[in-house]
Amino acid sequence: MDEETADGREQAAADVNAAVLQETAKLHAGDAENLKIWNEVLPYSQDEINRIYKRLRISFDHTLGESFYQPMLANVVEELLQRKIAVETEGAIGIFFDREKDRPAGESKNGEGGNEENKNGENRKTIPMLIRKSDGAFLYGTTDLATVKYRLDTFKPDAILYVVDFRQSQHFDHLFKAVRLQGIDTVELTHVKFGTVLGEDGKPFKTRSGDTVGLNGLLDEAERRAYEIVKENDKNETPEAELRDTARRIGIGAIIYADLSQNRESDYVFSYDKMLAMTGNTATYMQYAFARVRSIFAKGNIDTTQLRLPAGVSTPLFIAVSHPAERALALELLQFGEAIDRSLRDYRPNMLTAYLFELSNRYSVFFEQCPVLKAEGDIRTSRLLLCDLTARTLQKGLELLGIETVERM
Repeated sequence: MDEETADGREQAAADVNAAVLQETAKLHAGDAENLKIWNEVLPYSQDEINRIYKRLRISFDHTLGESFYQPMLANVVEELLQRKIAVETEGAIGIFFDREKDRPAGESKNGEGGNEENKNGENRKTIPMLIRKSDGAFLYGTTDLATVKYRLDTFKPDAILYVVDFRQSQHFDHLFKAVRLQGIDTVELTHVKFGTVLGEDGKPFKTRSGDTVGLNGLLDEAERRAYEIVKENDKNETPEAELRDTARRIGIGAIIYADLSQNRESDYVFSYDKMLAMTGNTATYMQYAFARVRSIFAKGNIDTTQLRLPAGVSTPLFIAVSHPAERALALELLQFGEAIDRSLRDYRPNMLTAYLFELSNRYSVFFEQCPVLKAEGDIRTSRLLLCDLTARTLQKGLELLGIETVERM
């Protein structure tokens, strides 16, 4: 490619970018044509997003898109200007933070304005959060500020969490400072940041063709691989519909668990083979442990409702432990509440996945060392109760992570 052609393409790209920004500004200003196009496109976008949410069994009590806050943005900017939290510069409006203090940069320690500049005329102490561009268009920060105000007025929350990847850290640092500058200090504001998903080559995960992998395609592939596994291991001529449902639960569960079991701020390597493994810290291993318990009740024709509170008995039966494996399992079960507390303390679901993994390990040892159906009398009943409690804890723990269990694998 000659230099002239390259320059022409760069200019064309710059022209397109400028046109896009201009149309965005017109949309924000309420341009009729832009609004008409937007209203035509929006339902298709929402349908696609909701289809994936439904597939992941995710639901929301309230869904208010960015456009909901559009009528509030001008007032947000005007109020911040009046309170001298935001300032106008070269036609744009922004909040300029002092790098050393959480205060508007124009306000010095002694109450006088003025900021130092380097030899290029750039400010050495301030960093901006723009809330309105020179062309009149608003930015994400403007919408986020409007969102905080609306949520505080409407829902009166104790905490507002932003689950967004770590690359947006500076944005949320600016947002939280801007909120505090308005005197709002009664609500917790937390950026629950997460790292990058990497391929086995250590680079951001992509397909073999080099394209970024879409979530829908990721789920399709996980289900396909899970189906191959359950089909190959099916010894009972299970109906096709059940095999497909089991593969769906295993495949999607594997994707969710692989993500949530990592330290959320760390990058991690994505591998279908590892996440679908029947051993190790995977959802498949947890689901297998649950299915193992359920197989005992199926084989023994045990009614768990009657087991927990037999007919004619007014109080539940007690679990008695004598074998070391029983004791280890019982003690692990008692720590379920603590595991949930640890997860909530710093919004780290990997604390819960680590607990479920350890619980599954404890049950595996118990399963190998402590006969259940072959035991007799009170020992049999006690071990059945221990199995039932293990299954319920695994199921509830996985449910909290958005993962379904399977009755058999």
